[in-house]
Amino acid sequence: MKLLFIVLDGLGDRPIPEFEGKTPLEYANTPNMDKFASLGINGLLDVIAPGVTPGSDTAHLALFGVDPYEYYTGRGPFEAAGIGLEVKEGDIAFRTNFATIDEKGIIKDRRAGRIKEGTDKLAELFSGMEIDGIQIILEAGTEHRAALVLRGEGLSQNVSENDPHVEGKEPLKFIPLDDSPEAQKTSRVLTTLAMKAENLLSNADLNKERIENELLPANYLLIRGAGKVPKVPNFEEEYCLETACIAGGGLYKGVGRMLGMHIIEDSMLTGGTNTDLKHKFELANKTLQNYDFVFVHVKGTDNLSHDGKPKEKKEFIEKVDKELSQFLPENYKDDLVIMITGDHSSPCSFKDHSADPVPIIIYSPDCRRDDVMKFGESYAAKGYLGHILGKHIMNIALNEMRLVHKFGA
Repeated sequence: MKLLFIVLDGLGDRPIPEFEGKTPLEYANTPNMDKFASLGINGLLDVIAPGVTPGSDTAHLALFGVDPYEYYTGRGPFEAAGIGLEVKEGDIAFRTNFATIDEKGIIKDRRAGRIKEGTDKLAELFSGMEIDGIQIILEAGTEHRAALVLRGEGLSQNVSENDPHVEGKEPLKFIPLDDSPEAQKTSRVLTTLAMKAENLLSNADLNKERIENELLPANYLLIRGAGKVPKVPNFEEEYCLETACIAGGGLYKGVGRMLGMHIIEDSMLTGGTNTDLKHKFELANKTLQNYDFVFVHVKGTDNLSHDGKPKEKKEFIEKVDKELSQFLPENYKDDLVIMITGDHSSPCSFKDHSADPVPIIIYSPDCRRDDVMKFGESYAAKGYLGHILGKHIMNIALNEMRLVHKFGA
């Protein structure tokens, strides 16, 4: 029996007055999700713990049965792994932006005008660089994004960032966050790197061309999200499942890659509201032929939540629902377990994550059905699953796959 795990990022929401007091999910026309809800088991999910607002990174660790309190060190390692950078246990990894500063050292644009091309050439300028015996590894991602890895002895993740997260200010200074020699050394290495980077990037041919073309130069590195690369459990070994990850966003591919999942790369998956949903779910259907467990991440719901657009969020949920008809029991030829949930709530009124639980459906051909007939936050509260934690769902799913082991004799 195969398992399809669909995570709609930021799915949960709060009642919207113009939606008759319903959430975007409850107000949406979702006949296929409703069908799975009526055939399956429903509940509410506190992804990490009640009252804890999950980040996208910690949430996904929890959904895959990995305790974020034990293994999470920062977002950097997952971002680095997500763009294909090989990270090793003990590396210190960071999220990085190519940015623009002016002649006075003031940040003019944190994203260098959302530079589209050429950052791979800029990253090559750092090839082979070492500072104080520490190897510097910079890898370009999409647009302005990049990942930075420091590799060597005597490093620490306990350092501040240089990104003030707003334009019009000078970059912050790197500061050790504890008194350890490792934190002080890491802070010195980053300070030196930022200075070298400004010189290298300012003199790069690409940036000279951008200035000539009246485009913002990518002449600075903003570095944040320090994390020491942890030794996390291997998902496939833990659950004895051949596993594939289908996602557009680098973070989610990074989590999957670090957990040992096979990453299905596809340029049509953008990680935004413009991603090709039809292609994504057809790809999932095809991938299920070769894997036991297929994880599909959909980012658009969260993007629209952060923009405070409940109408567009509702419409995007409806687009996702349309593509799920191929997995209904009358259309899918083999037995299939399906889980559908979110990694956290992102109420449109908040324009950010919240600690509200998210609804979850778990369907299998012979599961114990409850009386829930529609997929939504208030409906799920009446389901047989009750109120559970993220760490519970893999064992429940394995039970539906008939892959459980007895605890005791």
